[in-house]
Amino acid sequence: MDRMVKKGSAAAQVADTALESSMAEKHFYEQIKHTESYLAPYFRQHLPNWTELKILEIGCAEGGFLEVLQRAGVQASGVELEAARVEIAKAKNPRLNILVGDITDAKIVEQIGETFDLIVMRDVIEHIPDRHAAFSNIARLLNDNGRLYITFPPRFSGFAGHQQNARSFLKIIPYLHLLPDRLLRLLGRMLRENPALIESVILNYHQGLSIRSFERYCRQYGFQPVVKELFLFRPVYKTRFNLTPAKIPNIPLVREILAFGCECLLQKR
Repeated sequence: MDRMVKKGSAAAQVADTALESSMAEKHFYEQIKHTESYLAPYFRQHLPNWTELKILEIGCAEGGFLEVLQRAGVQASGVELEAARVEIAKAKNPRLNILVGDITDAKIVEQIGETFDLIVMRDVIEHIPDRHAAFSNIARLLNDNGRLYITFPPRFSGFAGHQQNARSFLKIIPYLHLLPDRLLRLLGRMLRENPALIESVILNYHQGLSIRSFERYCRQYGFQPVVKELFLFRPVYKTRFNLTPAKIPNIPLVREILAFGCECLLQKR
């Protein structure tokens, strides 16, 4: 019996590793596609000289965004918290300049050792508990009048829990993360959902960032909006689900629930 259990566990580990590898591959090419189809045109529109800027991506994951920039001859670097994702990025392109590091670390500015004209931070800020440290370090890493491009799903929006990564039908249930923690765990057990996924949904809600709170951090750390958009269907949904982006008006309270994504280009004052 023990041998059977061990064999099953080993098989499960192999399957999990294969799944993670497949997902990493998917993320890498998704990042490339989204950069080419949306981010590059966006920056061309709002920052005509963007290919001449020094760019840093915080939370660069598998490095697809940096891959596109390097091909275009742009001077770009990345910082990523998870060493495993950096290894994948370097396996794809050993010439990518990526540092394993935490943007909230007091030493991260010295570790990076340079400042930038544009910092890109996509769907990362909502996962950072110490946002004061993050914004403080970002401000130090930006040159005077530098720009910060940042996106995130607001805390109370439909899929801010990232439940779309579930293996059960919970992946299509909007606002799932707003349920009480005990009820979520019970649903997870009943549907034999991955316990780690359920805990992640719960954590994402508790750590989530509302639009109102985001605006408060921006004011406190001297970031002034240049372009600000709220989306029902986010631009990245075009890449992932072939859904045309749809914007919503910036109406207090309503925006916190209906905006599935907030996108801002900010300038450091």
